[in-house]
Amino acid sequence: MAETNLIGKTDLARVREVDFTLQFTGSLRTLTEALGITRRVPKQAGAPLKTYRATGTLAAGTVGEGETIPLSHYAVEAVTYGEIALGKWRKATSAEAIIDRGFDQAVGMTTDRMLRDVQKKVRGDFFAFLATGTARAEGAGLQAALAQGWGTLQTLFEDDEVETVYFLNPMDAAAYLGAAQVSTQTAFGMTYIDSFLGLGTVFLSTCVPKGTFYATAKANIVLYYVPVGGADLGEAFRFTADETGLIGIHEEPDYTNMTASDTVVCGLTLLAERPDGIVVGTIGAGE
Repeated sequence: MAETNLIGKTDLARVREVDFTLQFTGSLRTLTEALGITRRVPKQAGAPLKTYRATGTLAAGTVGEGETIPLSHYAVEAVTYGEIALGKWRKATSAEAIIDRGFDQAVGMTTDRMLRDVQKKVRGDFFAFLATGTARAEGAGLQAALAQGWGTLQTLFEDDEVETVYFLNPMDAAAYLGAAQVSTQTAFGMTYIDSFLGLGTVFLSTCVPKGTFYATAKANIVLYYVPVGGADLGEAFRFTADETGLIGIHEEPDYTNMTASDTVVCGLTLLAERPDGIVVGTIGAGE
């Protein structure tokens, strides 16, 4: 008879699932802190993603004595980006692969790679959205271009205290990094630098085309997500997730075909509240 509290294979599977979610959310937490994201908005799958834009005209302020002050007219209109979706991925490792390569290599390493690919998918969607920004800036050389982006954002968010975040291709920053002593950090598969050229935080990613940069105010970025541990989903499926519910994983053996199956779910989207507050800039040839 087995001893009480013996650690079995099912316990180890749970440990691997917890480690998977903690790696993802820990990396994402570092990213959200660097981006200055303070708004995490839970949504139901299929719910529309909307932001709101105020437009209007200020009436003339010169009013004669005793005259009625004219009304300034403003309207708030919704801008819909689409619906938030729950992403679903699955992989299966055969018994033969486990025997040939060992469990850690056949299952553990491929699960780690799956985690990185999910992160890459989230990053790719975010950068595709940034590319739709409507504001423009251009400068001769890296520093001048980023400075123009900074100035544009100061104008766009003139009523707010703006902390700027930039997204660059690593090759555009390579020349500067080679000649300066800077401290780099990593978050969610990206390298970032605080106080780059004194202008703001810079993230480096190959998702940004060379010669282009994206910039926006940190307060403009919002994280929307489908809680994978929601009551409705939890009634039918058992996923391991942390308290945030940003990502979930379930690992189990399938004896019908002798495979170890991993299923991952994640409904996470990074968006900017104001698309007109995203600068798509061009880095021209330096002097």
